[in-house]
Amino acid sequence: MNNSVQNTFRLLGAGLRALLVLTVVCGVIYPLAVTGIAQAAFNDKANGSEIKVDGKSVGSEFLGQSYNLADKKDKDGNPLPDPQYFQPRPSAAGPNTENTRYKLLVSGASNLAADSKVLLAGVEQRRADVAAFNGVSPASVPVDALTASASGVDPHISPDYARLQAKRVAKANGLPEAKVDKLVEDHVDGRILGFMGEEHVNVLQLNVALKKLAKG
Repeated sequence: MNNSVQNTFRLLGAGLRALLVLTVVCGVIYPLAVTGIAQAAFNDKANGSEIKVDGKSVGSEFLGQSYNLADKKDKDGNPLPDPQYFQPRPSAAGPNTENTRYKLLVSGASNLAADSKVLLAGVEQRRADVAAFNGVSPASVPVDALTASASGVDPHISPDYARLQAKRVAKANGLPEAKVDKLVEDHVDGRILGFMGEEHVNVLQLNVALKKLAKG
């Protein structure tokens, strides 16, 4: 066997050994180590920041979801919002697919331009719908109730939007309005480090606390 063939087999053997070692290190040992550290040090975050009620997962702290009536739909066949719950921001994730309104396999915004007639018409329709649903003036509806987030799964709403919904939620649940107002204020999270971002309310956490209050 000449030297060139020997060298070829030697290189192939070295390559295979390197492939085996790197597969074990990068494909087995490293993922197991990272997973173990994450589970030990950041168990909650590593498991999706789940929020549980009575031992059952009801969602993730960082993913928005819908709160709709199961048996009532609008003229277009879309589920109607449940008046007993605080409602999230509108979602434009997965437009023209079955993934709209938080039934998500994908996330993202509508990518409509600021001067899009489709976008403007949608905003005005949302303004009218939110105002009618909550029994308030269209002029009082905050901007986050009218526009979808860039991800389409924003779990937060502004304190103003939460406060606007409090009267409707209190009535639908048979609760004193003052108690629901206080519940909203208790769930207002401040700016990050006191200066970054805006004050916000996590809708899922607020609704979980609401149902506990309703149960007494």
